[in-house]
Amino acid sequence: MLLSHPRAQLASLRFQEVFQGTPMLTVHHLGKSQSERIVWLCEELSIPYQIERYSRDPVTMLAPPALRALHPMGTAPVITDGDLILGESAAIVEYIIVKFGNGRLALAPDHPDFAQYLYWFHFSNGNLQPVMGRNMLLSRLDLPADNAILMNTRERLERALRLVDHRLSSVEFLAGSEFTAADIMSVFSLTTMRYFYPADLAPYPHIVAYINRISARPAYQKAMEEGDPGMKLLLH
Repeated sequence: MLLSHPRAQLASLRFQEVFQGTPMLTVHHLGKSQSERIVWLCEELSIPYQIERYSRDPVTMLAPPALRALHPMGTAPVITDGDLILGESAAIVEYIIVKFGNGRLALAPDHPDFAQYLYWFHFSNGNLQPVMGRNMLLSRLDLPADNAILMNTRERLERALRLVDHRLSSVEFLAGSEFTAADIMSVFSLTTMRYFYPADLAPYPHIVAYINRISARPAYQKAMEEGDPGMKLLLH
């Protein structure tokens, strides 16, 4: 079909620019890291991208110098899009959704679940992931079990997991009935992050059921194989 209207022509040119030829977007993926979110997002949106893989230092488990040279923080994820270099999961997710996804996987302000979407989108890096990280660090210090900081940090994680489990007892996805970027932001902390801190999910049956539903998504399966080929998925 020929497109003659100026707006239609512009849309056609934009489609060719973004979806044909060499991908504009590069995901710099550090193995077993939060950058799996970005690979997964690209697969869910069916947008073209290329992936540059980086391996962790076998002793420190930190990012290699090549990734640290790319961005001042030296952490994953990082994307490059033309001359742009962008870090931070949430910023990257929003950037991709707006620029390449036409708003897909985000909820509009007039959606009845908009507030829930915002809350759970930010909950992962605002609450869940930081407390997972603090527990990981404290677990390496050989502290006594009654150490006040250790006890408080463990209780904070349990509180966060209880909240997630309670939410998932009544909805299919974190924002509600629709799969959204809030799920993409949260699943890493409930799965791959447990390679670094093996949080026990047995007390949280709704979380376990949720991550097993998520793991059945073709885009998730493809993203995990693209980013970390052969890695066992921690689904229980």
